[in-house]
Amino acid sequence: MPKKKLPFLNRELSWLYFNERVLQEAADESVPLIERIKFLSIFSSNLEEFYRVRVATLSRLVNLNDKTKELLGFNAKKVLNEIKNIVVKHERKFESLFQDIFINGLAKNKIFILNDTQLNVARGEFVREHFRDKILSNLVPILIDLDKPFPELKDRRLYFFVRLSKNGNKKTEKFALVELPVLLPRFLVLPETNELKFIILAEDIIKYCLDDIFYVFNYDQIEAFSIQLTRDAELDIDKNVSDKFIEELKTSLDKRKKGKPMRLLYDTAMPFEMLGVLVTKLKIEAEGLIAGNRYHRFGDFIAFPNVGSKDLEYAPNVPLKVRGLHRTESIFNKLAEKDYLVNLPYQSYDYIILFLREAAIDPKVTEINITLYRLAENSKVVNALINAVKNGKKVNCVVELKARFDEQANIFWTNRLMEEGVNVNYGLTDYKVHSKICLVKRIERRKAVYYANLATGNFNEKTARIYCDHSIFTAKKEITADLLKLFNALNKRTVVKGFKHLIVSPLESRNKIYGLIDREIKFAKSGKPAYMILKVNSLADEGIVEKLYDASNAGVKIKLIVRGICCLVPGVVGFSENITVISIIDKFLEHARVFIFGNNGKEEMFLSSADLMSRNFEHRVEVGFPVLDDEVRQEIKDIIDFQLQDNIKARDINQLNNNKYHKNRLGTKVRAQVQTYNYLKNKHQ
Repeated sequence: MPKKKLPFLNRELSWLYFNERVLQEAADESVPLIERIKFLSIFSSNLEEFYRVRVATLSRLVNLNDKTKELLGFNAKKVLNEIKNIVVKHERKFESLFQDIFINGLAKNKIFILNDTQLNVARGEFVREHFRDKILSNLVPILIDLDKPFPELKDRRLYFFVRLSKNGNKKTEKFALVELPVLLPRFLVLPETNELKFIILAEDIIKYCLDDIFYVFNYDQIEAFSIQLTRDAELDIDKNVSDKFIEELKTSLDKRKKGKPMRLLYDTAMPFEMLGVLVTKLKIEAEGLIAGNRYHRFGDFIAFPNVGSKDLEYAPNVPLKVRGLHRTESIFNKLAEKDYLVNLPYQSYDYIILFLREAAIDPKVTEINITLYRLAENSKVVNALINAVKNGKKVNCVVELKARFDEQANIFWTNRLMEEGVNVNYGLTDYKVHSKICLVKRIERRKAVYYANLATGNFNEKTARIYCDHSIFTAKKEITADLLKLFNALNKRTVVKGFKHLIVSPLESRNKIYGLIDREIKFAKSGKPAYMILKVNSLADEGIVEKLYDASNAGVKIKLIVRGICCLVPGVVGFSENITVISIIDKFLEHARVFIFGNNGKEEMFLSSADLMSRNFEHRVEVGFPVLDDEVRQEIKDIIDFQLQDNIKARDINQLNNNKYHKNRLGTKVRAQVQTYNYLKNKHQ
């Protein structure tokens, strides 16, 4: 009898439903107005990356033979069409929200976005003066000869497609391109009038001053419409890691700028014949043509200036302390007694920096090992490591150069670290090093003692202000012995297995996670209580989905918290009747990975750098680690419970993919992130 086909939602479609949840935050009128603008920006940036990477990959798959399509398990052409339909619907919603927020919402707060047609004489003079002083010299208009190849449009850059004509005569028509410089400030605050605030965007300044650009031509009509091209961003890199690898990566990054056109965003006010010229010259396929409004590259709106009151933004949370850890006391002495947990961004990232700084100057410390995936622009982490070298410590640093869209920054930091004497290992041949681990060797009474920091998020003090992650300090030998084994392998650019306590990819994670799920299945089948609570960013691995369906059918109660992609379909008869899934989108980005297993009353908890995706099992070095301290484990469990109770920012993931807000039987409203902050404040202050 053939096996029933598993319910499995296509990951690209699931991702689009996730991005719709981001758009919901922009639509939520209880969210402060400037924050709603930021969510529009995040939605737009997410979609841009989606086209650069995921749609680009699907486009490559369209022309594969039938056998390959069979192996894929889906029809790439059909999925691309579904993507186009969903994206068009989301873009309409985006446009509606844009109008509501930027016209009605800002106006209620006496803030007005002016375009090039809405400037009075005084503001017009102010804008033209600004244009001539700050903008004009940075613009390089390119006249277009339609009989010659079209100029190469850069990835994600903003352009004006311009038509010039005399007396409306088509024979006199000429076309031009004007690129908006990347470093050009996007927003200009205009002088206030009668307590009214005015902002104009760079593109409207340019449109207002087009005659200053094309004054040498005798044209009486100049029309300009904004466009933005998104290109295929996947890297084509030789996997041979050698001394030439950095140069190869730089070359690949240059190629990225010239990838295949994937999406053209255009102003819907553009005349059809002008759009036709672009489509023909750029060879854009129908599914890549996306209608938009006059403003593109909306990711820049994350920096939209708040010229109104403070309550238009979320009030900043003061980073909380961790009870028991003090700036004036040695962290190593504290860790000899117990483990400590830092819950980011609620508690201060300074504790991680203090740990590294103390290691850098402590005479007893001889060696520091660390993995770095994404680094902040002015990294205090890097500064501490360099300081350690200057103090005579041996510092071994694994920098992952293949961290997507952070490659350039990581090349810079690699060179800086190497110049200062740090032993830098820039990755493995076939695997990304995605783990977030640090191990410090200290000589105490002539013996080596190890202290560790393991986390669910990067060693990045910037993202630590907005990403929800757990970071644990420990000196427990069960953990540090395994970490030492792992670093010994990484420093030799290899991977190993045989870890007693850690769950390490790529050689062991899948089997160990399967084993933990199988244990719950065994308990359920023997009539004992069995449950799992899993929190991840993404759940897309077919093997894990099948295992969770088996567990559900055995009677294991499964609660999932999945922020992004979720290919598992809950509530399907015969597969997932015992599985519920929620997704939380709020002020902070939920980034932690937490795995909790009932274990017949002896509950076990693991934190991890890995999501439940095939790449995390097979193509990355990931580290999952048990939470062994009872107090730390209880604190994480309390935070997870708040998330499971959330009835304000949690959405139910269901078969309809309609992103309905989660309801529960509690009489009170629970917003997990607010609840978590207050809980930690009361517990640690």
